[in-house]
Amino acid sequence: FQMHFIFSNEVVLLFDFWNVHSPTGMALSVVVVLLLAVLYEGIKVGKVKLLHHDLESLPALIDQELMEETDQESAGSDLPTVNRTRRRSRWFLCHFGQSLIHVAQVVIGYFMMLAVMSYNTWIFLGVVLGSAVGYYLAYPLLNMV
Repeated sequence: FQMHFIFSNEVVLLFDFWNVHSPTGMALSVVVVLLLAVLYEGIKVGKVKLLHHDLESLPALIDQELMEETDQESAGSDLPTVNRTRRRSRWFLCHFGQSLIHVAQVVIGYFMMLAVMSYNTWIFLGVVLGSAVGYYLAYPLLNMV
């Protein structure tokens, strides 16, 4: 097994069934790896936007719940505990969603790393180009927060 980059049309990527033996297969594999890298960059930006949205809506939610609690406490209601439960469940859903997105990001990141570890120069260039294209397309979306 070679431990240096080579230009070749033959490579096994990630799984036994992804066995490339032709220039056409290599071109398709490079496109798939490129799209995987674009997806990785998109997920990074999506994760940041979702976190920003959750953190931005949290103070308004807390203020609204505090006003409701004050109104209900003066009326002698048990709704303050309901509001805390609602806030905790919202926090849990936000955290759970962020965790799922993080897992997807880690899995795709490791797939790309393992693809590069095939030491095929074409695959490496596909990952690098995909990361560049993904960054170029996705990061302007952060300004739209």
